[in-house]
Amino acid sequence: MNIYSEFAEVYDIFMDNVPYEEWCKYIISLLKDYDITDGLCLDLGCGTGKLTELMAKNGFDMIGVDNSDEMLNMAINRKYGNDSSTLYLNQDMRSFELYGTVKAVISICDCINYITEENDLLQVFKLVNNYLDPGGIFIFDLNTYYKYHTIGDSVIAENREDCSFIWENNFYEEDKINEYNLTLFIKEDNDMYHKFTETHYQRAYPLEKIKELLEKAGLEFVTCYDAFTRDDPKSDSERLYIIAKEIKKSAE
Repeated sequence: MNIYSEFAEVYDIFMDNVPYEEWCKYIISLLKDYDITDGLCLDLGCGTGKLTELMAKNGFDMIGVDNSDEMLNMAINRKYGNDSSTLYLNQDMRSFELYGTVKAVISICDCINYITEENDLLQVFKLVNNYLDPGGIFIFDLNTYYKYHTIGDSVIAENREDCSFIWENNFYEEDKINEYNLTLFIKEDNDMYHKFTETHYQRAYPLEKIKELLEKAGLEFVTCYDAFTRDDPKSDSERLYIIAKEIKKSAE
C-alpha cells in the first residue's frame, strides 16, 4: 500500500480532467437520499483532499484518512488555503481508527480497488461498519472488470510542460489484477528532469463478491448505480457507485 509517493507531487496536475465539483454534487445528492445533509463524514483514501475540502465547503465536518504522507501534506496545505477544520489522519484503510462514529463514509477514485486481498477488504468494511452511526451510509466507487479488460495490456503517455508520464498497463485475467507501472519525469528548478517510478496494483471485484463481503462485515447492501447516474449497472459500465448501510447498531 506504499503508493503515491513521488506521484503525489504532480497528482493534481495529471488529474485535472477529473470533475471533482460534479463528483461532489453527485455524492451529496446520494447522501441527501438518506437525509444526510451535514454532520461528520469520513473520506477514506482522501488523497490530496480535493473532494474532502469540497465536501467541507458544502457544510460537512470532514475527516480525511490516507496512507500516503506526501498526499496528506498536499491535503493539509489545501485545508489551510480553504481555512477549513478538516481533520487529516495518516492511516492505512485496513487499520484506521477514529475518535467516534460518523454519519457517512465515502471512498472514491478507485480506493477500494487498491485493496487486492478479500480478507483485507472485509476488514475495511468491518471498520467502516464499526465507525458508522446507527443507520449511517457508506458510499464508494469501484472500477469494473470491463474497464480493466478494455484497457488490457497497453501504454499511455502524456507530456506536460513541467512533467510527463508513461503508464504501462497490464491486466492479469486469472487473478483479476490490474498492474500499472508509472514512469514520471518531473522538471526541477534547474530545468533538469528527475525520473521516478511507481508500481500500482488494483483488483476487479464482481458485484456479488462485494455484496457478500459487505454482509459479512455487518453492512446492508442498499443499491448500485452506473457511476454519476441513478441507472442500474450495464455490461459496459466502467465505474460503479455502491451504497451500503449500517444496520446492527440501529437494531440494538
